[in-house]
Amino acid sequence: MIRTPLMNVMTAAAMKAARGLKRDFGEVAMLQVSRKGPADFVSAADKKSEKVLFEELSKARPGYSFKMEESGVVEGRDKTHVWHIDPLDGTTNFLHGIPHFAISIGLERDGQLVAGLVYNPVTDEMYVAEKGQGAYLNNQRLRVAQRTVLNEAVAVCGMPNIGRGDHKQFLSEAAQVMAQAAGMRRFGAAALDLAYIAAGRFDIYWERQLSTWDMAAGAVLVREAGGYVSDITGHAGFMESGNVAAGNETLQKELIALIRKAQAA
Repeated sequence: MIRTPLMNVMTAAAMKAARGLKRDFGEVAMLQVSRKGPADFVSAADKKSEKVLFEELSKARPGYSFKMEESGVVEGRDKTHVWHIDPLDGTTNFLHGIPHFAISIGLERDGQLVAGLVYNPVTDEMYVAEKGQGAYLNNQRLRVAQRTVLNEAVAVCGMPNIGRGDHKQFLSEAAQVMAQAAGMRRFGAAALDLAYIAAGRFDIYWERQLSTWDMAAGAVLVREAGGYVSDITGHAGFMESGNVAAGNETLQKELIALIRKAQAA
């Protein structure tokens, strides 16, 4: 585990917010059978988590700016530092009692992503990375998978939901990947998808129309684990476009080539 002052601050904030999420998640199963359902409860859990993260990080690093899922942009005195925060990535999973969701905290300094934390309170898996310090899952150093052949690789993706995104485009891209990869998964939490790439559990990942708080922390994890993250065109700028592709050097390039092939079809 990384023990720098910055990571200590991020870890403490995440652990404090996680206590509320873990408690609230325990209520979801009971709410599932109620007539009203758990949607309002989950929205409140999301906002409570964000409030804790905002307060703790603001106290530890006064003046930093924020980009958050619930509250949007909060500009601080220090424009060179920006926290990218998703207090509950994988909300639909949480809503249905599926224990696959996370707190995601990324820090951008002078336009560069420099630190990331992704924490699943249910599994107690804490993924952390800081530029130049490596990436870790709890106390274990992480490296991306070293597979170089697509037919041995597991791909993970995000897919557009109802009324959002280009479904035809996704199906074309998915068809290209499915024809080459050993398997394909969709888990519903972008931050954890990227963390799993860093841990070598998944080999390649792509998704469109994400927000900065979905990607910031996970991108640092992947890079510090020796992997590559870019826009799906292969260029920089995924934080601006919201379209991301990740994996080790060889397979990420092959993934991008498959996406281009789908676009040309």
